[in-house]
Amino acid sequence: MPIATPEQYINMLETAKKEGYAYPAVNVTTIEVVNGALRAFSEAKSDGIIQVSIGGGKFASGTSIGNSALGAIVLAEATRRLAEKHNVLVALHTDHCQPEHVDTFLRPLIAESRRRVERGEAPLFNSHMLDASTLPMAENLKLSRELLKECAELGIVLEIEIGVVGGEEDGVDNSGHPADKLYTSPEDMLMTYEALAPLGKFMLAATFGNVHGVYKPGHVKLKPSILRDGQEAVVAKHGEAARMPLVFHGGSGSELSDIREAVSYGVVKMNIDTDTQYAFTRPIVSHMCEHINGVLKIDGEVGNKKDYDPRSYLAKGEKGVAARLQEAADNLMSAGKTLFGKI
Repeated sequence: MPIATPEQYINMLETAKKEGYAYPAVNVTTIEVVNGALRAFSEAKSDGIIQVSIGGGKFASGTSIGNSALGAIVLAEATRRLAEKHNVLVALHTDHCQPEHVDTFLRPLIAESRRRVERGEAPLFNSHMLDASTLPMAENLKLSRELLKECAELGIVLEIEIGVVGGEEDGVDNSGHPADKLYTSPEDMLMTYEALAPLGKFMLAATFGNVHGVYKPGHVKLKPSILRDGQEAVVAKHGEAARMPLVFHGGSGSELSDIREAVSYGVVKMNIDTDTQYAFTRPIVSHMCEHINGVLKIDGEVGNKKDYDPRSYLAKGEKGVAARLQEAADNLMSAGKTLFGKI
């Protein structure tokens, strides 16, 4: 069963941290994107993470329904069935959930996992992300502790964020926050470890200048050394075993040198959304431009069904996603390192 069990997922994260590589984590909204991700992981022989955002879940539930939790469940269940045909380990994750959405998104998904566990099955998702980074630090950690306790009971990992990832994603605009919020302090990383480590397994999205989206060179000032300094503060007080699994948000368009440096400091997961959206859409646009007479019924003609059949262009989008994620696996050094059949 290529969807990782809770135990396999912990092993995946620990192995990546120990051996110095990270997993591509791709946001999905449709079956085509799911299949593109699975194809990429399979062909790269890389384990990976498929994740659903609040907006992605809302879209997947249908425009007439708009239920984020329902759509996330549908995408997760579909991924579980499709992943059975691939010989890599895949983890299921949910992306940024702000505090105001916890009761309508995270808790319904945790409840769904609880029902599954009570039936003797694995939780639906391997991990969830709480993004309470806009709250004061004490409030962020208070809510993080509450949710980590719930997740830990079910074998689910909780990802949290301290500091703010700039830019805009999934309808949430963080562009107005002060610049110092884009850089997490070593003191806050130490505080996070001490608040959460006794309760369960967690990942930390510490910020080091990350910005969602893709920008021209020179616009974004990444400082991966922020991660090094925070890890060293934790290790100095609590020992090497306390080194935390970190997450790189806003990774699209980043320089390879920054990616590799961040991985060397403990990043085990890098989110790739903007780049994969473009990789999906670009070949579809090319198809439309190249087959415009067939797609549209111009000047009284009937068009060409082969050109406007959605399968003809969505398949190209799937392949575009797969190609971009294989590149990500190479950049993150996870290619060829699947743990499928080994753990």
